[in-house]
Amino acid sequence: MVNRLSTHLGNVCLDNPVIPASGTFGFGLEMAEIYDINLLGSISIKGTTREARYGNPLPRIAEATSGILNSVGLQNPGVDAVIAEELPKLRQVFHKPIISNISGFSIEDYTEACQKMNGEEQVEIIEVNVSCPNVHHGGMAFGTSPDMAARVTKAVKEVTTKPVFIKLSPNVTDIVSIAKACEEAGADGLTLVNTFLGMRIDITRRQPILAQKVGGYSGPAIFPIALRMVWQVAQACHIPIIGCGGVSTAEDVIEMMMAGASAVQVGSENLREPYACKNIIDHLLPTMDALHIDRLEDIIGIIH
Repeated sequence: MVNRLSTHLGNVCLDNPVIPASGTFGFGLEMAEIYDINLLGSISIKGTTREARYGNPLPRIAEATSGILNSVGLQNPGVDAVIAEELPKLRQVFHKPIISNISGFSIEDYTEACQKMNGEEQVEIIEVNVSCPNVHHGGMAFGTSPDMAARVTKAVKEVTTKPVFIKLSPNVTDIVSIAKACEEAGADGLTLVNTFLGMRIDITRRQPILAQKVGGYSGPAIFPIALRMVWQVAQACHIPIIGCGGVSTAEDVIEMMMAGASAVQVGSENLREPYACKNIIDHLLPTMDALHIDRLEDIIGIIH
């Protein structure tokens, strides 16, 4: 029987295109207590760095209209602890491909963490977050420069055999040039987009709400902008795209795929509604039927 929801990220086959975005689903264990997470297409686990990180000072979260600001600061136990403790526990409750999200503050950070994660059998894709500040180049994020994004891509590809997807920052003037640079450097796929820089002020205290003053803005309000970026990059590149940014409904999934995404990540909606991914998957087939869509893969990039 044909699975109408199946999709491919290169050679990796997913039962359906719905993936919880890194940082919004932890390592999956908490969610496994409330529903069977094996219904998901995959999971992008919490962003992992070479060393353990406490993260940014509190407060780290600020509410905003149609979204949320976060400045968590990549809190995680470090790649060695993730491999030794988190992945074995996840393996007991989740039996599908895992996407490992890797962050770093230098080329060496990225390559060491990716090389270690490369040995994990259940990890089928390594997702490299290039939105981090490069500590050796004045703090400019790797993903804001085509040259720097390409250097990270090339360095990681040299130490890994798994598919590498580069997660791009939207806080740039021309995301297409950065996407093309990553593709030319050997990226197997792209995830776009990460969060937009934003800010909230407590007008009674006359102070920024977030301790770091600015944070990443996500939620339904950014969906049209993320969709536009997916569409632009899909026209320029020839590698699979995971669309991300404000996805909260089955209709959003279909829009993202029509724009050129092969799969979709659900981010801050998981924080608002823990059953978000399950609800979206439950509604995909009825929505497809209403729109006379036979298979999801038939609509990828259909508007081009």
